[in-house]
Amino acid sequence: MKFWDIRKVENFSLNLQLENGKLEKPRYSKSSSKGFRVLKNGFWGVFEGNVNDNEGLKEAEKNAFTQGDGDIEEIVSRGSYRMRVKRDPQDVSIEEKVELLKDLEKIIRDVCVSTKVAYFENRRNFQYRDSCGSEVEYEVLRTGISIMGVGKGKSLQFLSKRQMRVGGYEVLDGVDDKAYEIVEILPKLVDASSPPSGQMNVVMDSSLAGVFVHEAFGHAVEADHVLQGATVLKGKLNQKVADESVTIIDDPTLPEFGFFPFDDEGVRAEKKEIVRSGVLKSFLHSRETAKKLGGVAGNARSQGVDVPIVRMSNTYIDSHEYSFDELVEECSEGVYLIGSRGGETNPATGYFHFNAQYGYLIRNGELAEMVRDVSLSGNTLEILKDVKIGREIDFDPGFCGKAGQLVPVSDGSPHVLCRATVGGA
Repeated sequence: MKFWDIRKVENFSLNLQLENGKLEKPRYSKSSSKGFRVLKNGFWGVFEGNVNDNEGLKEAEKNAFTQGDGDIEEIVSRGSYRMRVKRDPQDVSIEEKVELLKDLEKIIRDVCVSTKVAYFENRRNFQYRDSCGSEVEYEVLRTGISIMGVGKGKSLQFLSKRQMRVGGYEVLDGVDDKAYEIVEILPKLVDASSPPSGQMNVVMDSSLAGVFVHEAFGHAVEADHVLQGATVLKGKLNQKVADESVTIIDDPTLPEFGFFPFDDEGVRAEKKEIVRSGVLKSFLHSRETAKKLGGVAGNARSQGVDVPIVRMSNTYIDSHEYSFDELVEECSEGVYLIGSRGGETNPATGYFHFNAQYGYLIRNGELAEMVRDVSLSGNTLEILKDVKIGREIDFDPGFCGKAGQLVPVSDGSPHVLCRATVGGA
């Protein structure tokens, strides 16, 4: 065999949910699993099971039963990482956590016909070694709360806020601010009007612009998509793909929700410039795609011990020169869109369609009335040709799905002024 690696992952998680004031049964989860990979004659054999290392590698080798074109960048990594937290969630009683959920639900109750407040904590212990001599281990803790409310007026509207990050119970400091945002916005949203439709100037808030850079651009620079020809960015390395004000970065070392010290192939995490001043500088790589395309590995991730695939971490548009007020004034006539309710993208064509949580019309360079059920669509590269970028970056946490695997990520951006198609969601 040319190469082998072994991963051991232990996960402990706790989930609490309070729905309409009623506490569901706490859900504890504890798992330990081992994943084995063998590269033999260019073909990958994999095996998952809690067996000794020699037995696991033999089983994986049995599954490398034919020939292929697989290869791998030989990298040696050594190190360990333990996350320091101010307050370990395991030292906080269930009663205190439930009381926090009740306090948050109480804040939003009067403006909602339905409420849901959820808490989670997850501790991931990861160990890795391979035939190149790599040996790494780490422990990372994630903590968070999501607050969701449904309001009723002229229309039925849903609004959600999240506060999730790597770290201990201190991550939740100030989380009641998220609940008060729902109290402020939801009563206005249920009576808001539908948006105008057509091509217009749009200011995206940090949350929506972050989703845009992740979904519409980030997936297009994942090197497995490049190898498959399933991206509009294939063949565009070192070419201009955006306005010179645009710099896009993927950085797993930031203490955001997508943080990791080593990827799932044992490669030490590092910041990567995907786009610099409008020019496409790099794709995101696993060790295999880095070998095939020439690039820097370090973005192979997996859920549990599934096969690692190319994934993002904390992906964001870097800050530039404009204040929010300057962007609104520059927009003149258009719409300011806030938050995301999901959508769809096609990395092969660059087409995207997103739904914002809500927005405000912009009239004469000033914010006007609120609008609801707003969608945004366009072509990624066309949009990025003419944008203006704000100064202050905010990150939004979430889980990204690909090939049946979910991994934690963060999307970030300043406010962004662009021109796109707006319509009803």
